[in-house]
Amino acid sequence: MGNLIKKWNQMSLVKRILVGLIIGIILALTIPETAKPIVILGSLFVGALKAVAPVLVFFLVMSAISQHESGKQTNMKSIIVLYAIGTFLAALVGVIASFMFPVGLTLTAGAENLTPPGGITEVLKSLLMNVVDNPVKALLNANYIGILTWAILLGIALKGASDSTKTMISNFSDAVSKVVRWVINLAPLGIMGLVFDSIATSGLSTLLGYARLLTLLVGCMLFVALVINPLIVFLNIRRNPFPLVFKCLKDSGLTAFFTRSSAANIPVNMRLCEDLGLDKNTYSVSIPLGATVNMAGAAVTISVMSLAAVYTLGINVDIPTALILSVLSAIAAAGASGVAGGSLLLIPLACSLFGIPNDIAMQVVGVGFIVGVLQDSCETALNSSTDVLFTATAEFAQRRKAG
Repeated sequence: MGNLIKKWNQMSLVKRILVGLIIGIILALTIPETAKPIVILGSLFVGALKAVAPVLVFFLVMSAISQHESGKQTNMKSIIVLYAIGTFLAALVGVIASFMFPVGLTLTAGAENLTPPGGITEVLKSLLMNVVDNPVKALLNANYIGILTWAILLGIALKGASDSTKTMISNFSDAVSKVVRWVINLAPLGIMGLVFDSIATSGLSTLLGYARLLTLLVGCMLFVALVINPLIVFLNIRRNPFPLVFKCLKDSGLTAFFTRSSAANIPVNMRLCEDLGLDKNTYSVSIPLGATVNMAGAAVTISVMSLAAVYTLGINVDIPTALILSVLSAIAAAGASGVAGGSLLLIPLACSLFGIPNDIAMQVVGVGFIVGVLQDSCETALNSSTDVLFTATAEFAQRRKAG
């Protein structure tokens, strides 16, 4: 048994996750009732990630800022620009693809009790209010904008603190990072429970009725991941982008696919940035920020689902309106919460651009929840892996210029 555990631990995390994935699928298809208790493994894994992520972000950012030397280069401006460009281009891909392959919907009920934002002003106001949130409340509710704000402010305030104080904060940061590594090592068991729950609960048959819509959504996200993002990376680092793109998809996207939460995947992304040898001062800020505002997958979902509603109702869309929709989808996506299904409630906001009433728009949200088993998984994988991809791209581009 000891040798078996040793061999298991010597396997790469991705291989162990794939083993857990295969076992979960087999159990869901063969003995779903008998194996039902393993669902708790998935809930515990996601719960543990969500619990540790806010504390990790708070101490990492505060430690990095407090020990940052004045004049030392960071790449935050470049990363934010990449986040904005990537999200807008993803929305544009969704709009163009919807023009090329229009998809209608069979509208359904089921989203009546949800309350979408009233407009883009409300989305932006919500973001600003998160900035001034109470720090304890921000940690309790995993409000990463608020956590980032307080961590940065405290980090700046602690720049003049004694070395012993800075060392203590750094030790806390290292300790939380070690706890994160322990949690991530449980990913194979967690993902086994998550994939079992998805297949045993929803099955594959429910998705077949929306095969065209799912194909369009997933196709757009794959195009962004394998064409748009590599192009952005190449223009910055001027070398083959695919090794970096595939590493981010494998080490970050795979876990995000099953957790379906950008926020829960923050610890995984932090570890990947460390493995890539990136600057801790930069990625400790850019990764939690990306989990909040870098939402290429959400931009695709919002634009595609909104235009599907438009085609269903027979509304004509001209090119200027389509461009406005791309911008609106990108901005709205930045306001989407980093949890499962977070982008769906932004669909009525985009639908309002075409005068679609809220009751119909909420039926589109209902369709979104039906296809969300696969759509939201792909969306989160794209969102989260791109956080690391653009953080690495900015740093590698800076190194290329310096060299």
